[in-house]
Amino acid sequence: MLIQLIAQDAAHDSAHKLVGALEAKGVPAVGADAGSPAGVGQLGVTITDDYASIARPDTVTLDFTSAAASLEHLEVAAKAGAAIVIGSTGFTPEMEKRAKELAAKTRTVIAPNMSVGVNVLTKIVAEVAAILKDFDAEVIEIHHRTKVDAPSGTALGLGRAIAEARGQQLADKAIYGREGITGVRPQGQIGVLAIRAGDAVGDHTVIFGGTGERLELTHRAQSRESLARGAIRAAAWLVNQQPGLYSMRDVLGL
Repeated sequence: MLIQLIAQDAAHDSAHKLVGALEAKGVPAVGADAGSPAGVGQLGVTITDDYASIARPDTVTLDFTSAAASLEHLEVAAKAGAAIVIGSTGFTPEMEKRAKELAAKTRTVIAPNMSVGVNVLTKIVAEVAAILKDFDAEVIEIHHRTKVDAPSGTALGLGRAIAEARGQQLADKAIYGREGITGVRPQGQIGVLAIRAGDAVGDHTVIFGGTGERLELTHRAQSRESLARGAIRAAAWLVNQQPGLYSMRDVLGL
């Protein structure tokens, strides 16, 4: 769905040109014109299952596959000198370490969420966390029932923003859901709760709870189009950058 939106946006924007399309091996769409699944007619771009055949220094790849597949694609991009924007989530610490090593060899943006609004939210959350240091912080996210990783990469990013703003590490302060007799909430704990229901595109709420008051900051994705537009914006920005690892905050100048 997201790749279809990206293809649609590229097809209708003269500032960008779709030059390649990739699918997993064995998918029926391989060999078809990329415009067909996107519903924009023939684009003259054939869907392939061989990323190496389309990764070039003069292209930017938009990758929304899986953590494992994205890391494989980053390996190819680094070797070919192709710029790449990765929006996949679910990276293990070992995969993140390898991704950072590879990203330094080419122009790379890795972000758990390409939405402009979410990245603005992350900046604001960090600022609030630094101001309200004694407030309890909780992150709640809701996604569709088919999302396979939890918590979402965005929720983890928000949690890290809170922890870092307070001079902490999320790994030392996070609790992922609660059950049973949990006792009094420890000072400085950061709660992260994942909800999976229906076809929710993605909601993220950060709660700062103090004595006698509570501040809630929420972003709701109403469609995946915001992700597609953000990814294309990242691709356009990445063209003129030096090799290295960048985030959406770099893209947006936040």
